[in-house]
Amino acid sequence: METIFSGIQPSGTITLGNYIGALKQFVELQNEYNCYFCIVDQHAITVPQDRIELRKNIRSLAALYLAVGLDPKKATLFIQSEVPAHAQAGWMMQCIAYIGELERMTQFKDKSTGKEAVTASLLTYPPLMAADILLYNADLVPVGEDQKQHMELTRDLAERFNKKYGDVLTIPGVRIPEVGARIMSLQEPTKKMSKSDPNKKAFITPLDDPKQIEKKIKSAVTDSEGIVKFDKVNKPGISNLLTIYSILDKKTIPEIEEMYEGKGYGDFKGDLADVVVNVLKPIQEKYYNLLDSSELDQILDEGAARANEVASKTLKKMENAMGLGRKRR
Repeated sequence: METIFSGIQPSGTITLGNYIGALKQFVELQNEYNCYFCIVDQHAITVPQDRIELRKNIRSLAALYLAVGLDPKKATLFIQSEVPAHAQAGWMMQCIAYIGELERMTQFKDKSTGKEAVTASLLTYPPLMAADILLYNADLVPVGEDQKQHMELTRDLAERFNKKYGDVLTIPGVRIPEVGARIMSLQEPTKKMSKSDPNKKAFITPLDDPKQIEKKIKSAVTDSEGIVKFDKVNKPGISNLLTIYSILDKKTIPEIEEMYEGKGYGDFKGDLADVVVNVLKPIQEKYYNLLDSSELDQILDEGAARANEVASKTLKKMENAMGLGRKRR
């Protein structure tokens, strides 16, 4: 089995876009790959965090991973900070990364522009991300379009390390889903759906109640034409809603277009709200059962132990290659 690694930051409730573009696909991948799914809390602290909220978000994200269908017997779920090798390997990656290439990262530019001061960790975020991936000898990393640049740097750092210190690290490939990788804002359908959007009507979270979901979908920006047809350029709003409908209800977009031929957006949006509610209802039930359970703690303990075992072996190889510490026999 090839190995897959992926991590999500615990910086607030994820969106329906995160569920469609990541978590939903993780559930499918666990049957075909050796999977490591990480809650990257060390990445979260590259920007200021409230410690109580951060702890709450870490646990919430872990419960959500399991609620959507992740099976701890098939995949390893763990918290980044509970595996010390991540920070150690992250430092080693920093030592072979160049400031110029880190400053060219689009996300660093976006997050630092206009700020009086930014932390050094915001600049060195990509080497830690590289370490996360390389510790598990990942063959593939499922990412959205916005992470492609970081993945290119990860591959560059791995190749640079191997060239300088020997063939130690696996060069990971990128897996970008063909459909649903980029679910757009309900209010600005030319922008990606984001949990940091100040307009709460712009995104749906997996924990929204049915009334919230219905209200958000019915207020979603579309166009004045009133025809349910996929046209990403001229009808980005309805095209985004069609994508959501198609993925969640497992129907093709042409099938849905045919279903709503001669009908307006009101009928379409009402039915889409029902689809979303029906998909999220069992997820929410399982989530709330897990959130404060000892079962969740046991799964995370076991995940950390498995991750530590694999990551520590790679770290030792990296340290030996770089000449750190005493020679290991």
